[in-house]
Amino acid sequence: MLSALIWIPAIAAAIISFFPGVTPRIARWTAFTTTVGMLILSLVLVSKFELLNSNWQFQEYFPWIEHLGFTYHLGVDGLSLPLIVLNGLLGAIAIYSTDQLNHRPRFYYALILLLNAGVTGAFLAQDLLLFFLFYELELIPLYLLIAIWGGQRREYAAMKFLIYTAVSGILVLIGFLGLVGLSGATSFTYDTALSSVLPLTTQILLLSTILLGFAIKTPLVPFHTWLPDAHVEASTPISVLLAGVLLKLGTYGLVRFGLGLFPEAWSVLAPWLATWAVVSVLYGVFAAITQKDMKKMVAYSSIGHMGYVLLGAAAGTAVSLTGAIFQMVSHGLISALLFLLVGVVYSKTGTRDLNKLKGLLNPEQGLPVIGSLMILAVMASAGIPSMAGFVAEFLCFRGSFMVYPVQTVLCMLATGLTAVYFLILLDNAFFGRIQEDIAPESVKWSERIPGIILAVIIIFLGVQPGFLTGKSDATTTAMLAPLPTISQRF
Repeated sequence: MLSALIWIPAIAAAIISFFPGVTPRIARWTAFTTTVGMLILSLVLVSKFELLNSNWQFQEYFPWIEHLGFTYHLGVDGLSLPLIVLNGLLGAIAIYSTDQLNHRPRFYYALILLLNAGVTGAFLAQDLLLFFLFYELELIPLYLLIAIWGGQRREYAAMKFLIYTAVSGILVLIGFLGLVGLSGATSFTYDTALSSVLPLTTQILLLSTILLGFAIKTPLVPFHTWLPDAHVEASTPISVLLAGVLLKLGTYGLVRFGLGLFPEAWSVLAPWLATWAVVSVLYGVFAAITQKDMKKMVAYSSIGHMGYVLLGAAAGTAVSLTGAIFQMVSHGLISALLFLLVGVVYSKTGTRDLNKLKGLLNPEQGLPVIGSLMILAVMASAGIPSMAGFVAEFLCFRGSFMVYPVQTVLCMLATGLTAVYFLILLDNAFFGRIQEDIAPESVKWSERIPGIILAVIIIFLGVQPGFLTGKSDATTTAMLAPLPTISQRF
């Protein structure tokens, strides 16, 4: 089942690219059907997942390059399972939301399928080198998706993304090779790396290298500068995938390979990581407040919200780590909804400039349904109760306050400021008298469906958070077992 999640999209991409007679329409529906099928398969995994089992489940293993200790080893646990489902959902939404392409449509859909396969493979990999292989695999498809179908400065944004991500991969690989080489392990499997014994100084050095690599991908300040450019120049479906799924490779790596492999060194660096989270969160908030481009504002908000994941992981409590996992999923859903809605506004009005937009909530001449969904998305992002964003932030703050009260309070302040910049967005673009020179085109119901689906899921997880937290509890408990207790840390 796990291999199918990786290789079926890859095979579908090859068919779309090389099979003669594939029309753009066939390519689109083949890609959409494939991603929907992968979403259904991931939900089958959810139904069969054993909640009380903290070990890897549905494992697949066979030796690959034995003399290098390279294995094809897949598995899923409570950390990776929610992200696999998220990847399947947003992949289907991205393809569904793509307008009819006049330029190389077959190549476009094939690249999205390869991106989907690479991200899934990274979440499933239990071998360090296999993870690195999939981690790098998504680089080229996303680079091309921005460089070919992006905005006016797409070459610059795509190249910047490529350079930053390449450096990220190099740092991660150095950390992995150092861990296996210095420990004398004969295999790159995760369990073998987990049992490695190294001096604390060496652990801190290796952990720092891996942290820098994943901090670029997350991204955390000051390694964030590639993200706003990539979002602004990328098309709406690609921004959905970038914010909703691709950033989670960074946070997933921080938790899985940072906290998971180096618990002792993690506890030493944790106070600095919590402070780093505060810096990233506050920077993202204040940068977002100054933006006049709706898409850039949402992009900077992502930088801030990823800081909450680092705070929860740094605190190292069961509640805070569960909150970090919940934050990954809730941010994926909320940011995807925000970028979808901004994309609809841009396609119907021709601008994202908050100085030019006004009154789009007008029931007759504006975009009332899109405006209503935007209000819901903004409330979710600001952490209003009964929505997924509130649950994620509450768990992060509740679990981290007892460990890092000052950093937690500062992040809570940033949550309040989140409401400020999103209220600026709503007030400028959706309230007031509609501008005479802005005549939005009507929105079809088919264009509203992805946003409505995401909104329903956001509310559902806000009302029934146990549906997600129950899948992660056993995994978080097992990951935190090697960490020193709070009393030992202080």
